[in-house]
Amino acid sequence: MGEVKDGKPTRPYRSRVREESARRTRQAVVRAATDLFVARGYTATSLADVAAEAGVARPTVFAAFGSKAALLRQVLDEALAGDDEPVPVAQRPWFRPVREGRTGAEVLDGYAGVCTLIGARAARVFETVRRAADGTPEAAEVWQTLLRNRRAGARMVVERLRELDVPLRQGSDVEHAIDELWFYNDPAHYGALVLDRGWPEDAFRAWLGRSMRHALLPA
Repeated sequence: MGEVKDGKPTRPYRSRVREESARRTRQAVVRAATDLFVARGYTATSLADVAAEAGVARPTVFAAFGSKAALLRQVLDEALAGDDEPVPVAQRPWFRPVREGRTGAEVLDGYAGVCTLIGARAARVFETVRRAADGTPEAAEVWQTLLRNRRAGARMVVERLRELDVPLRQGSDVEHAIDELWFYNDPAHYGALVLDRGWPEDAFRAWLGRSMRHALLPA
C-alpha cells in the first residue's frame, strides 16, 4: 500500500516503460528457449544457453522464470495460445467456431481448425517435451499435464455436442467419445502429416475434421 501524505494515500509507483521493457525481455527469452529446446532438446539446453541466445544475462532469465521447467511451461503456454495474454483457450477468437457451431459437423470441423492451428504452433514443442519426459522428472510432469489438458479440451467439445443434443456414435458412453477425440487432438498428427510428410494444412484440416466426424457422429 502506498504511503500516506497530507491524509491521502498515494498509489504505488508503476512504470509502464519498465513493465513493457520487462515484457519484451520475457518474450525474447521465450522465443530463444523455444528455438533451442526444439533444436537441441530440453535436457541439452541450459538457462545460460537461453540467455546468450536472447541477448540477456543468465540472472535475468532466472529472475523472470525461476527455473528451466517454469520456462518450458511458458514456452508451451505461448505455443498453445499464440501469445502471452492470460486468456483461456475457450475464450479465444479462434475457438469461436467450436463455441458457436450449431450442428455436430460444425462443432467438429471447427475443432479440427483449432487443432490445426495449435499443431502449427506447438507440434515441435510437444515432441520436445515428449522426448525429454523419459529423462527428467520435471519434463515428465509437464508432459502429464499436457495429456490432461488435451483430454480436458476434448471434454469441452463433447460437452458442446451434448448441449446441442447431438447423438454420439458411442451412445451414452461419453468417456469413450472423449477418449477418441483426445486421440485425434494430438499435435503429433500435424507433425507427422504436415511437417514430416508435407501435407498442405487445408488437406490436413479436412482429414482431421472427417476423422473426428466419423469417430463421434452416427453414420
